[in-house]
Amino acid sequence: MGYVLSVIFTKNGSSRYISHLDLLRLFGRALRRAGIPFEVSKGFSKHPMISIKRALKLGLESENEEAKFILSKEMSAEEFKQRMQEQLPEGILLKCQTKF
Repeated sequence: MGYVLSVIFTKNGSSRYISHLDLLRLFGRALRRAGIPFEVSKGFSKHPMISIKRALKLGLESENEEAKFILSKEMSAEEFKQRMQEQLPEGILLKCQTKF
């Protein structure tokens, strides 16, 4: 198994209209664009190993949502935050990260 990175993020402004499934896709695309090495699922249709603690209703803003990313190589939380934030749209803000 890879390295688990836990992230606290906000979802507000026009980004509040991003659904839960689209948010998972958004994070997956941001990982690829940022060049961050990540683990993929083992099924037929592989996807990045990302877990969001709660599924937000469409149209709601939130300040403290938790997501976990499983990376294939160890990376500092600050480097991850900087590279990801450059790829995320306005309204999705990575606030705090801890490594487990």
